[in-house]
Amino acid sequence: MKKIVCDNYDAMCRLAADRILDAVRSNPRAVLGLATGSTPIGVYELLAEAYRAGTVDFSEVVTFNLDEYYPISPDNRQSYWYYMQQNFFSKVNVRPENIHIPDGSAADAALACRAYEAAIEAAGGIDLQLLGIGQNGHIGFNEPGKELYAATHVTPLTEQTLRDNARFFSADEVMPTQALTVGVGTILKAKSILLLANGKNKKAAVARLDDGMLDPAVPATFLLGHRDVTVICDREAV
Repeated sequence: MKKIVCDNYDAMCRLAADRILDAVRSNPRAVLGLATGSTPIGVYELLAEAYRAGTVDFSEVVTFNLDEYYPISPDNRQSYWYYMQQNFFSKVNVRPENIHIPDGSAADAALACRAYEAAIEAAGGIDLQLLGIGQNGHIGFNEPGKELYAATHVTPLTEQTLRDNARFFSADEVMPTQALTVGVGTILKAKSILLLANGKNKKAAVARLDDGMLDPAVPATFLLGHRDVTVICDREAV
């Protein structure tokens, strides 16, 4: 695992965006694993800026998002489908049929998870996986526990995650208490992984990556077993 400490959030996003742009330019049909939350927004802005400048083409890129609240409809402003449309897909030329996001409105969540896992495998797996990290060390919505799921699955959200994400929901909105998420095993199958972390509230989680110990209570530590992981963070997170 390689760690790169940047001076600030903007520099961190620039480095991550450059890595993604390099991947797409070298392989126009790259399969990208994408994350949501506040951390990658700056990265998506830079990717869209590069597209507007004509320096990258996303038309053949295939994307798989890590997770989605459950249950939630795609047109809900708090859904990750809506997030991705607002922050990235509406600003670039990824084909709609190449966009994959877990179905938060599925009648059968377990079936939707199995179908999502099969779609990732059919695409040849993830070439470059973008990750954030939760304060409790979760990646995607793989929450701390005694055991971790390998494949895409339905998961209850911990109290910590519910508190962390409550700021995105208004007082009259009901926040889902479950999510569909790509599993740790599937994440680890990605050829390359970028983990982004910024701010003082991520410092403890990032520090656990330095311990060198795999711990289901800190799911991000399982990235230590991957051959190509780069942690990109700002100074406040270390």
